[in-house]
Amino acid sequence: MANLFTRLKDTITADLHDALDQKEQKNPIAMLNQYLRESEKETEKVRKLVERQYRLKDEFAREQHRAEEMVDKRKHQAEVAQNAGEDVMYEFAVKEREAYEERAERLKSSYEEAVKQLETLEQKYEEMKHKLKDMHVKRMELMGRENIARAHHRMNQVLEDTADKPYARFSEMDRYIEDLEYKVNSAYYRNTFDSKIAQLEKDMKSTEDVTVQ
Repeated sequence: MANLFTRLKDTITADLHDALDQKEQKNPIAMLNQYLRESEKETEKVRKLVERQYRLKDEFAREQHRAEEMVDKRKHQAEVAQNAGEDVMYEFAVKEREAYEERAERLKSSYEEAVKQLETLEQKYEEMKHKLKDMHVKRMELMGRENIARAHHRMNQVLEDTADKPYARFSEMDRYIEDLEYKVNSAYYRNTFDSKIAQLEKDMKSTEDVTVQ
């Protein structure tokens, strides 16, 4: 049963990955945007680590300074106890001074190591920021290229789909207008024919009358 669930899980995971791969292939800009979002998250994490390293460095410096102050304090106290003949107090002050000296030395080493690590982190962080900025620029370039490609594709579709249609439509309109003009002219001619004939008869009669006289 466990093997069955494992195989089922692997199959679903593989199908999901295939679907994501197909989606990314169809939309590379979306894939790049996702990658940029992930890179921005990682860069933000590194920024927080750099800030934390700064705080650690400062904390090491403060603790080292306190330890060195205690070294000087216990050293002075040991001298006072020795001059006063207080052997127990003297031995306690000496041991305390040695412990603080050891701590101060360890803190100094830790501080120096923290400084080196911080320098390395800062360099890497700056590299990440530059890389991220370059990716943003690259995305804008790709978006520009994609935009131009899409625009040309749409324009080509319009030009190809309507290459002959406008001229065909204009020809249809020309024929329609010619037919309309013919019909108008024919109707006008028919409507005025009788009056023209009547006028001709009148003119001819007038000419005959003049000739008879």
